[in-house]
Amino acid sequence: MSSDDDEEAAMTRQAVGEKNTDTLSGNASPFQRPTGEDARERLLAGLPVTDRRLEVAGVSTAVLEGGDGPPLVLLPAPGEFAAVWVRVIPDLVTTHHVIAPDLPGSGASELSDGPPNVNTVLRWLGELINQTCAMPPVLVGHTAGGALAARFAVDHSDRLDRLVLVDTYGLARFRPAPKMALSFIGVVLRPTERSLDRAFRHCFVDLNGVRSEMGERWKWLAAYALDRFRTPSVKAAGRSLGPKLVSAIPPEDLARIAAPTTLIWGRHDLGVRLEVAEAASARYGWALHVIENAADDPAIERPEAFLQALRATLGSSSRPSGQSSKR
Repeated sequence: MSSDDDEEAAMTRQAVGEKNTDTLSGNASPFQRPTGEDARERLLAGLPVTDRRLEVAGVSTAVLEGGDGPPLVLLPAPGEFAAVWVRVIPDLVTTHHVIAPDLPGSGASELSDGPPNVNTVLRWLGELINQTCAMPPVLVGHTAGGALAARFAVDHSDRLDRLVLVDTYGLARFRPAPKMALSFIGVVLRPTERSLDRAFRHCFVDLNGVRSEMGERWKWLAAYALDRFRTPSVKAAGRSLGPKLVSAIPPEDLARIAAPTTLIWGRHDLGVRLEVAEAASARYGWALHVIENAADDPAIERPEAFLQALRATLGSSSRPSGQSSKR
C-alpha cells in the first residue's frame, strides 16, 4: 500500500470512529466523543419524565418532571445534575409527582448574571416549589444538595411535608478522606476521563459493578459528568456554592428544622462518615437508614435498598423516632 493509501486509510478510520479504550465505561468507545448535549439526551432516553425548561427566579431551569401523586423534589449537588437520580426515578413516578431540577448554574440550568450564591439558590428553591408543587413536597437532597435542602428547611419547614437528607454535607465539619479530597481536586483542576474515574472510585464501593448494572446509561452519565466538569459556568457555580454548602450548619439552626426529617446514608461514605449521621440522628431525633455496600451515592449504587428506605419514610405520617435501620 502506498503512503497516500496509508494516509487515506488513517483518515477513514478516524472519520468512522476508530475504537479506543474508554476509561469511564471500561469498554471500547468511538474515537469521536459525544457533545454534552448528546450525552444528556442519551442519558435521559427512555426515562418516564418530561424534560422541561422553566423560568424560576430568573434562572432558566432544566427540570425532569413526571408522575402523579404527592410532590417529591429531588435535589442533586451543585456541579451534578438531575439525572443522578436516574436509577430511582422510574419507581418513584409510579406513586409521586417527581420534580428533579438541575440547580442554578449546574447541569443544563443557565444563569445570565454570573455564579449564584447560597441565598439566591434558596430563593430559587422556594420559587421552584411554588411553581411545581400543588402542596408541600417531600424534599430530598444529596450531599451538597442535602445541605441546601437542610438550610431551606431551617426557615421554611412549614412549606415541606418532609425532609430527606442523603449522605448530606453541613451536619458537621467537612472532613473527607484525604485521597477522596485529592481525587476531586484533581478532576476539578484537570477534568479527564482518568481523573474522573479516580474520583468516582471514592464514591462507590464497587464501581465496576455499577458500570455493569447500568450498561450504556453509565457511559452517558459519565460522559455528561465529564462535560459538566469542563464547562466554565458549571465550574464557577461550584466554586461559588461549594465552600458555603460544605461548611457546618450551626446546631441551633438544625434544631429549628420542624419538618419530619430522615437520614439515608451509605455505610462506606468517605466524604461524610456514618458517625456524623449517627450523631445527628441521636441529637435531633431524626430517623437513620443505613445502606449496606454503598458509599456516598446509594441511589445509584444500591437503588433497591435506597427505594426501600425512602418508601419507609414516605409512608410515615409522624416525626421519625430516631431509630436506625440497616439495608
